[in-house]
Amino acid sequence: MEHFLRPGTLQLGAPPPLSLYVHLPWCLRKCPYCDFNSHEVVASGRGTLATVQAPGSRPAQPVTEPMRALDPALERRYLDALRADLEQSLPLVWGRRIHSVFIGGGTPSLFSPEGVDRLLADVRALLPLEPGCEVTLEANPGTFERERFRAFRAAGVTRLSVGVQSFDDGALQRIGRVHSGAQARAALEEAAGAFDTFNLDLMYALPGQDEAALRRDLATALSFQPPHLSIYHLTLEPNTVFANRPPVLPDDDTASAMLDLIVDTTAAAGLQRYEVSAFARPGHRCAHNLNYWQFGDYLGIGAGAHGKLSFPHRVVRQVKWREPARYMTEALDGKAWSNEDEVSREALPFEFMLNALRLREGFALQDFRERTGLPLSAIEPGLAEAERRGLLAADLTHVRPTARGFDFLSDLQQLFL
Repeated sequence: MEHFLRPGTLQLGAPPPLSLYVHLPWCLRKCPYCDFNSHEVVASGRGTLATVQAPGSRPAQPVTEPMRALDPALERRYLDALRADLEQSLPLVWGRRIHSVFIGGGTPSLFSPEGVDRLLADVRALLPLEPGCEVTLEANPGTFERERFRAFRAAGVTRLSVGVQSFDDGALQRIGRVHSGAQARAALEEAAGAFDTFNLDLMYALPGQDEAALRRDLATALSFQPPHLSIYHLTLEPNTVFANRPPVLPDDDTASAMLDLIVDTTAAAGLQRYEVSAFARPGHRCAHNLNYWQFGDYLGIGAGAHGKLSFPHRVVRQVKWREPARYMTEALDGKAWSNEDEVSREALPFEFMLNALRLREGFALQDFRERTGLPLSAIEPGLAEAERRGLLAADLTHVRPTARGFDFLSDLQQLFL
């Protein structure tokens, strides 16, 4: 703490809202497009899940056996490591309240409800949570996971994020998902019955997908009246199976037409596009993701978790050990983080704008000053050029991307690089 509180050139305002991200890294199978820190598990003797498979190490194969849970000993050790990680982080956030909790992965719903209950009990014991704190857990639609949804709610999860991606069995197979369209529909029925709010994840521009197929996926998704919908363009990320063996994807014109279809269809269904890839009904925006986009702070615990924390004179990023076995060893030995770096004064304007410009409503100029510690002169050249190109609209207090700026977001963001 003495190191972080030493004098510096930045003068930050009051600390922004603080969120907690918890990474649970295991999946039944590594999806060929996924570049997240997720690790396959393989079956041990009695249908449980145990050791880690290196990501992308073999072609995807169907999962033929319904696997019930992580190996209990592995789950306990990982939860022990998470608590140790959190305890080591407490001096960095002492006295600050947690605005939201997000349990991501991997596939967090592979953890038992009892394990999630223990995790959230540890969080509540060590950190003060804001009243009504949003607690999100990512889940996949496999049958055995769906049966856990109500137990996750009882454990303290308030919001479920269901990774559907598509309802088309052929499309799901082509992108390496382990569930079927029928399982996806059943999971959403369960989520809608168990939670007051939930998110549905879809992807578009999939291999072999055309506008008619996307229209069917959208119609099915909207039939569940999701309070929140996240829709992502499939991209080929480095160091993934798809990067090495790329599938044939829809061309740019088709993908653009698909996005227009998504925007029009969701608006007609009463969902507001409040962020580039996020659509929500009133009162159901994701508080956790909003905090990211508004350049709030977040403490990250778990294998490979990232964090961003603000101090009076600097902004610091932390990364935890990536490989789960090493993470557990290091965290239990009191050294959960693999590296931490101070965000340079020169990098702060772009980091702020990279996030804030994703929001339809933009950002308050006062937030830029308080959360970067920089004067507005640091972004004035970019603002002027963006306004000249018709990508931004600004007044004395706020900056918002125009419709054109939203359509050409990468061009807009690059003006601040």
